[in-house]
Amino acid sequence: MTEVEAKKPQESLQDRLAQVVELLHKQKLVEDLAHRQEGHHRDLVENLVHRQNLAELQRKLDELHSADVAHILEALPLEDRLTIWQLVKAERDGDILLEVSDAVRETLLADMEDHEILAAAMEMDADELADLASELPRDIVHELMETLDAQQRERVRSALSYEEDQVGALMDFEMVTIREDVSLEVVLRYLRRLKELPGHTDKLFVVDHDGVLKGVLPVKRLLVNDPEKIVGEVMATDPVSFHPDEDAYDAAQAFERYDLISTPVVDKGGKLIGRLTIDEMVDLIREESESEVLNMAGLREEEDIFASVWKSLRNRWAWLAINLITAFMASRVIGLFEGSIEKLVALAALMPIVAGIGGNSGNQTITMIVRAMALDQVSTGNTSRLLRKELAVSLINGVVWGGVIGAVAWILYDSYSLGIVMTAAMTLNLLLAALMGVLIPMTLVRMGRDPALGASVMITAVTDSGGFFIFLGLASLFLI
Repeated sequence: MTEVEAKKPQESLQDRLAQVVELLHKQKLVEDLAHRQEGHHRDLVENLVHRQNLAELQRKLDELHSADVAHILEALPLEDRLTIWQLVKAERDGDILLEVSDAVRETLLADMEDHEILAAAMEMDADELADLASELPRDIVHELMETLDAQQRERVRSALSYEEDQVGALMDFEMVTIREDVSLEVVLRYLRRLKELPGHTDKLFVVDHDGVLKGVLPVKRLLVNDPEKIVGEVMATDPVSFHPDEDAYDAAQAFERYDLISTPVVDKGGKLIGRLTIDEMVDLIREESESEVLNMAGLREEEDIFASVWKSLRNRWAWLAINLITAFMASRVIGLFEGSIEKLVALAALMPIVAGIGGNSGNQTITMIVRAMALDQVSTGNTSRLLRKELAVSLINGVVWGGVIGAVAWILYDSYSLGIVMTAAMTLNLLLAALMGVLIPMTLVRMGRDPALGASVMITAVTDSGGFFIFLGLASLFLI
C-alpha cells in the first residue's frame, strides 16, 4: 500500500467533516438572512430553506458509516452536535452510541427521551448492552432487562458481573459452534443455512454435548480440506483461550503476539461461554493508550473537548493544585540562594537550563518505564539492572551535554569555574531524573495505582526543585 493510499481514508473522513460543518454554517447563515426579511412570506421562506438544508445534511449522514458519524459528533460543539444527532435515523442510534467516546455519549444520552434510549438499546447484543448499561438510567436498564429472553438476560448479567478490565466484560456471545463427529460437508451446509456469520468469524468452535470446548476449526481449513473428512481430523486441539476473570490487557497482548482475530473464552470447567474478537482488543488498546497519555498529564478522565467550562475545570484542577504546590516549593529553593543569585547574576540565566533538561530526561525515562510495565517487561528480577542502565545513560548524557553547556557558559561569562559547576549540576540532575523516572512508576504500582498517574507532573516537580538546589548549591560552594 502506498503512502497516498494509506492516508486516503483519514483525508476522506476529514473532508466529510468539513462538508458537514459547511452545511451547518450554511444553514445558520440562511436562517439569519431569512430572519431579517420583512413581510408575510418570511416564515414560509425560512421554513422551506430550513427543511432543504436539513434534508441535505441527513442525506450526507445516511451515506456515512456509524463510526464516521461518531467521529463527526465528537468534533462538533455541543449545539451543532445535537443538531446532527437529531438527524440520525433512529435505527442507527445504538451503533453510534457504542462508537462515540464516553464523554460525548453522556451528552447524547442527555438529549434523548427514555423511549428513544430504550429503542436504541433493544437493537444491541448482550455484550453491547453490558458496555452501555452503566451509563443508562436504572429504570431504563430494568425495563430493558424485562424485554430480553432468558438467555439474553443471563448473558447481560454475566457480562455485568465482571470488572471492566477483565476478559468477561469484553467477550462476545455471538459465535458458531459445531460437533467434532460431523463431516465438513455437514458443517458447510449448516453455515449456508445461516443468514450471516458473526463478525470476525475466522474459526468455528468445536464443543461436545455439554458445551465443553474440544478445539477450533479455522475457516481456511474448512474450505481447503476434503468435505468428507470429519471435523475432529481437521480441527486444532490447542487453541489460545482465556478465562473470563483474566486480565483483558494480557489478552490484548496475546492477540498482538499470536496475530489472533478471535479466540474462545471458557470457564474453569472448560465450557465455552463466549469469545474475544480483534475489534474489542483494538478498542481496548486504544483506550489504554489514551488513558496513559491523560494520566501522565494528571487528567482524571477522558474529556469532551467541547465540554462546559465547569466540567473541564473539575477534570483538571486536582493536579494543577499539586503542581502549584510543587512550583511553590521550587520557588522556595531558589529563595534559599537569593544572596548567591544577587552576587552572580549569571546563575539566574543558567538555572532554568539545568531544570528544563532534567525534566525532559526524566519524562523520557518515565515514559519508557511505563511502557515496559504495560508490556509486562519489568519484574523484580530486572529492576536493579534497569535502574543501572538508566543511570548510565543519564551519566553519559550529563557529561556530554553538560560539558557542551558548560563550555558555552565559560565563553559567555568568561569563567571556567562556572562552566565546571554547570557541567556538574547538569550531570547530577540527569542522574536524579533517571532515578526518579524509575522509582516513581514502580512506587505507584506498589501502592496499587496506575504507574502513569500524574507521573509527568511529579517528575517535573522533582527535577525542577532538585535542579535548582543542585545548581545553586554548587554555585554557592565553589563560586561565591
